[in-house]
Amino acid sequence: MAAYILRRFVAGIVLAVLVTFITYLLLATTFDSVVRALLGPAGTDETVAAKTTQLGWDRPILVQYGDWLLHAVQGDLGRSLFTSEPVIPAVSQRLSVTLSIVLVALVLSVLLSIVLGVTAAVRGGIVDRLAQGISLVGMLIPGLLLSIGLVLVFAITLKVLPATGYTAPGDDFGRYLAAITIPVFVLVVAGTASMSAQVRGAMIGELRKDYVRTLEARGLSRRAIILKHVLRNAAAPAVTVLGFEFITMLGGAIFIEKVFALPGYGTFSLNSALRGDVPVILGITAFSVMLVVFVNLLVDLAIGWLTPKARML
Repeated sequence: MAAYILRRFVAGIVLAVLVTFITYLLLATTFDSVVRALLGPAGTDETVAAKTTQLGWDRPILVQYGDWLLHAVQGDLGRSLFTSEPVIPAVSQRLSVTLSIVLVALVLSVLLSIVLGVTAAVRGGIVDRLAQGISLVGMLIPGLLLSIGLVLVFAITLKVLPATGYTAPGDDFGRYLAAITIPVFVLVVAGTASMSAQVRGAMIGELRKDYVRTLEARGLSRRAIILKHVLRNAAAPAVTVLGFEFITMLGGAIFIEKVFALPGYGTFSLNSALRGDVPVILGITAFSVMLVVFVNLLVDLAIGWLTPKARML
């Protein structure tokens, strides 16, 4: 297991290097416009050339990237070109805001998905059709429309929840819960819709297998069979979807944070990309790749624990 984790970690490092290098190549085509944006209307060809030299962007691309990578492995991702804010603390702070919303939404989605998916698979009939209907509605409702509707009802009409803004849980936990309620609900609707369908399908597949009939013939109760055997065997594909859903929610943070004016990872990423803040974009790219690698590793370990056969792969 330790060797497997080490291989995945090394693969993650290689992937991060490749992705950040490709990102650097793409960003290199915008260096001139970024420098002109930094200097403003007063920038001349001479000052642009001087600033480019100062930033080291007149050197060969491989030399530039190698210099960035050398500092990155030492824990220095540079500073924002526009605010001079160190990249690592800036990204970490915004990422903590996003994770405080995404993780809550993910946990609630998992719990609701298990309830809906298992109930639909075990009960069948009208219960199954009702659960599928709920999942379908969740998939079809546009996130923007749902967000606007919730804001109109709970923030503007009833005035029980804030429409925008964010408070850290350490500052005021009550205000934090109020601030994330609508964004979390929007994420939960979409997350539950996709994951509950996966749980239902996996449960139905397991319930049709021979071992279930064998356990029933031995006198085990239906409840014990489902909770101790079927649910665990059906969990592996659901866990795979769980990892994918986390990454999807993280990507959807750009939309959620823009709508609700949240100072998170998505908003920070979008703003940095729009103004061409090269060190921040590279830092966000590196953080994102390593986060995806870490989540996928956790998913693989969870599947290995749930299905012993997977440990041999």
